Amino acid sequence: MISAVIFDFGGVITSSPFEAFAHYEQSHGLPKDIIRRTNADNHFENAWAKFERAEIDLATFDALFAAESKALGAEVPGRDVVKLLKGEIRPEMVEALRRIKAAFKTGCITNNLPANAMGSTDGRALYVAEVMVLFDHVIESAKIGLRKPDPRIYTMMTDKLAVDPKACVYLDDLGVNLKPARDLGMTTIKVTSAAQALAELEAATGLKLT
Repeated sequence: MISAVIFDFGGVITSSPFEAFAHYEQSHGLPKDIIRRTNADNHFENAWAKFERAEIDLATFDALFAAESKALGAEVPGRDVVKLLKGEIRPEMVEALRRIKAAFKTGCITNNLPANAMGSTDGRALYVAEVMVLFDHVIESAKIGLRKPDPRIYTMMTDKLAVDPKACVYLDDLGVNLKPARDLGMTTIKVTSAAQALAELEAATGLKLT
């Protein structure tokens, strides 16, 4: 029996930034997937990990990411990458979240950046806030100094929701973040599109979401 559904935010509730990465690389004549490879290299202690744990500021991230990407084949300023992260809210996922909230506990575990790192959001922050209130509890990496895939962040959520991990569904767009949840006994869904995620979520919860 399912008691809770726990979501990642970027790439799940919003569209994936990977398309923006690919467009940036192509338009700047960079090697394919250089941004994703830099994110993945030494992923526990690289510039990205430190930034999401709020251990460094934007200027330091900018320089460190540039150095790390250069070591992998092409220099990419960290500031440029941050601008590519916004993503678009997926309205169908928000509607599904509303329906799920009526039946189950809901949580969000997001690896995010320190406040104001992305600059002006042109009103988007209000919309995001309206989505965030649909979660019973939200854990943000930059606020607690801990990020996925550290297993502790998942148990923090299940403790807060007072649920057994085996009674949880967890959605994320990155396999590396799904493994710890699966190891705890959660039903996991790797999100590649909204339609695919909703179909699997319907199967897992028994709810009609579309």
